[in-house]
Amino acid sequence: MTDSNIALMAHLMRRAGFGESREQLENRMTAGYEATVEELLDPDSQSSVNLYDLFRYQPWTWKPGTIQGMGHASWVYRMLNTNAPLQEKMALFWHGVFATGVSKVDHWDEITDLVDMLRENGMGSYRDILLKVAQNPAMIYWLDNNENHAHAVNENWGRELLELFSMGVGNYTEDDVLECSRAFTGWTITPKLPRFPMGRFDWFFEYKDEDHDDGEKTFLGQKGKFNGEDIIDIIVKQPATAQFISRHLYNFFVADEPPVPAWSVTPPVDQEAVDTLAKVFVDSNYDMRSVLRTLFNSEFFKEARFTRLKSPAEVVIGTLRLAGGSEFPGPGLGNLARQTGYMGQDLMNPPSVEGWHTGAEWINSGSLMRRTNFFADLVGEIERPGIRKIIENLRLKGDLSPEDFVDECLDLMGPMVVERDSRDELISYAAEDGFLRWEDNEISEKRVGQMLQLIVSLRDYQFA
Repeated sequence: MTDSNIALMAHLMRRAGFGESREQLENRMTAGYEATVEELLDPDSQSSVNLYDLFRYQPWTWKPGTIQGMGHASWVYRMLNTNAPLQEKMALFWHGVFATGVSKVDHWDEITDLVDMLRENGMGSYRDILLKVAQNPAMIYWLDNNENHAHAVNENWGRELLELFSMGVGNYTEDDVLECSRAFTGWTITPKLPRFPMGRFDWFFEYKDEDHDDGEKTFLGQKGKFNGEDIIDIIVKQPATAQFISRHLYNFFVADEPPVPAWSVTPPVDQEAVDTLAKVFVDSNYDMRSVLRTLFNSEFFKEARFTRLKSPAEVVIGTLRLAGGSEFPGPGLGNLARQTGYMGQDLMNPPSVEGWHTGAEWINSGSLMRRTNFFADLVGEIERPGIRKIIENLRLKGDLSPEDFVDECLDLMGPMVVERDSRDELISYAAEDGFLRWEDNEISEKRVGQMLQLIVSLRDYQFA
């Protein structure tokens, strides 16, 4: 049977990363769970992804500009090759919160710059992250703050800042939206001529004092000649902000919540857990690393296994890392990068400022079929290095009964926990060919590949 400590480590690496092989998990057991959490929280201690190979073999990933559907390929490459998975996971988390899409921005380079910023700052101060988001050119253009003038206020950014990026519906008034928007007048973008005669002009943040409304404002009960930075300082101190961000973290790392628009009328799945995270959020002066440390070491996290539906990005990257062989930036990188979009998560192009609705809304008949076919094809390639390791580990076990064959495969694939009916069906299939014997390696290896294909086709495989 699976060692409980290995199972817990696997749970951590599925949630704080994209999953790891049995060998990697066993190596982490030497340090232990809490030490692994600390390592994940310190991405600077890990070697960075070598982007030079990527740019050498796939130069279009450096400055994708407006190349349709190609802008997120470098991010997929990073997620596949990173030694700091939580750093990439946090970039993915914040990208879902501060949803910004190329459908309007029409400039992959700017969205990439935003994701790079989220990667660099994602485990730092929420206050600093929020300020950098407010000054990000892609976000400014996405939510029309370049059209927000002292003489003609545009409320788009101000509204979404309160509704979706910090406090949530029901914690502010329409007057607060207006006053917030007034404070961000003059926060705009400016182009800079490119050094190379290719692609679009880069954008940069620019503050125009002459276009800023410097009049007195009343925001959340406070009065003053507020600028945008003052507004952010007020927002982060609100109890509603701590609750809102903590609920986002719970939804992303622990268990599925209903979509964000329902939060104002639907209580959290686990209010006590959200309260715990919110308290640390406030006590640590909005330090995300402190909040994450509390989350990963909590009992509510450790017990919440296979309670979240994997997002397309999580399940695609996780399966690619499991199978191996896609780490080098080969010719198929563009196709791999598009897979998440085929499954409903077009990275860097969320459907709206709400981001993606998670949980059960990831799955429909089309996306499920796409998931199943992609994963089955992938793990069925028994020459991939990750699949070879699974085969070799099974070979070391010797001849296996159908029941042991299934259990060992599930163990090496996760360890995975499946419903009794699912396990019974797998055993029934394995029993058709009897014991797994290694007298004929070709036949036995083919059987392993087929069994792995069945496992990734299960409903159970969609959960983390």
